[in-house]
Amino acid sequence: MGLEFARTALSNGQNVVATARKPAAVVEALGDADNLFAVALDVTDLDSIDAAVKAAKERFGGIDILVNNAGYGIFGALEEITDAETRAIYDTNVFGTMNVTRAALPYLRESEFARIVNIASMGGYSADAGGSLYDTTKFAIVGLTEVLSAELEEFGIQCMVVCPGMIRTNFFDATSLKRASRTLEAYEGSKAHSALEYCLSHNYRQHGDPVKVANLVYNVAMSDKMPLWLPIGKEAVKKLKRKCERMLSETEPYYEASCDTSYSRPTT
Repeated sequence: MGLEFARTALSNGQNVVATARKPAAVVEALGDADNLFAVALDVTDLDSIDAAVKAAKERFGGIDILVNNAGYGIFGALEEITDAETRAIYDTNVFGTMNVTRAALPYLRESEFARIVNIASMGGYSADAGGSLYDTTKFAIVGLTEVLSAELEEFGIQCMVVCPGMIRTNFFDATSLKRASRTLEAYEGSKAHSALEYCLSHNYRQHGDPVKVANLVYNVAMSDKMPLWLPIGKEAVKKLKRKCERMLSETEPYYEASCDTSYSRPTT
C-alpha cells in the first residue's frame, strides 16, 4: 500500500518523501524523479526517525501530509505468543507511528494544509480470533488518531485513520505476516489457528484493489475536510456496521442501571 500511496501522489504532481530501510528499493520501484525523495527510515530507531524527518524538511522546505503506514502482522492465540513477540510488534506498529508523528509535528504545525493519515485496519475496530496482537495494535492506532484529532484541531491539523479490509498486497506473505513462534496443542483446530490458515490460503486472492484504495485515500486526504474514520472495502464497511449495531444492542439494556451508579444527591 505504501508503494501505491507514493505512486498516486507522484502521478498527481506532489512532492513525495518515500521511506524504507533500503532507499534504493524505493527508487527501483518508483523510478528516479525530481519530486521523489527516498530516505532511509527504521521506525523502531529514534535517530533514524529524526534524521529522515529533518532530511524531508531540508529537501522540500516543509511537511504537509504525514502517512503512517509501517506495520506487520502476527497471528496466533495470545497464550502462544511470547512477550518478546508482543513488544516487537508494538515497537513497529504503535510506538513507531507515535515517534514518527512526534518528530513530524513541529513541521506540520507550520503547514497551512496539514494532514495526518494513519493506516490501521478493519481489525482496528472489530477484532477476530487469532488477532490478539495485530488487531490490538490497530485498535491503538484508531485510538491514537482520535486523540490526535482532538489535540491538533486548534492547530488546523486534520487527522484520519484508514481502516481497510482485505486488499491484494503482500501482507499475507511471510514478509509481512508472521506465525507465533510456538503452538499449543490446546489450540489445534481453534478459531485462532483457522484465522491464519484463512489468510495464507487467500494470498493474492483478496478482492481489494490497492490502486483504487490509494486513489481513494489520496482524494479524501486532499479534500477540504477529511473524515476521522475511513473504512475501505465491503468487508470493512460491513464489519463497522455490525460492530456499532452490536455495541448498541448489548449495552442498551444496561443504560438505566449504568446511569444509576452515581452518588445520590444530598437532600435539602
